[in-house]
Amino acid sequence: MHSVFSRINNVSALLSSCMMALLAAIALSTLAFNADPKGDLAIASIKVYPGTARRYARTKQDLAFVDFNITADLTPLFNWNTKQLFLYLEAEYINTQGVKNDVVIWDRIVRRKEDASINVAGKNKYNFREHSASFKNVPPANYSLKYNVMPYVGYLTYGEIAKTAEPVAFPPSQPRV
Repeated sequence: MHSVFSRINNVSALLSSCMMALLAAIALSTLAFNADPKGDLAIASIKVYPGTARRYARTKQDLAFVDFNITADLTPLFNWNTKQLFLYLEAEYINTQGVKNDVVIWDRIVRRKEDASINVAGKNKYNFREHSASFKNVPPANYSLKYNVMPYVGYLTYGEIAKTAEPVAFPPSQPRV
């Protein structure tokens, strides 16, 4: 009555449905997981220098160099379903035209719980430039340390670990020597 192929099809459909139900249950179980990582962020100094927009362009733009200190304990974010963490430092400011900018200036990927204790004194990894050519008259920026938990199965979760207590002002542009 039923061919071998239709029976194989029925069995594989049942196994696929069971697998999807199991993965959905795993994904929903991670929603109940609540972690509260602790950290501290301090901006040591900001220096602004004139520069060019691109390698061969003649457009002048200010470049900001941010020195920061980060200490964070990310071990509460690791559980059986955590594949890796994406940790990043973000600068948030409003330029002179009133446009809100969120700029990632540093990041790190943490893959193991043993590496989840972060203590970094560094400077921005990526170019931090203002597209309106100058940081002059730009209001102070807020800096925050944020994370993204990437699970094996389930939803990506985002959060904030630390934030500067007060906005940090951009100093006047210094000539390069």
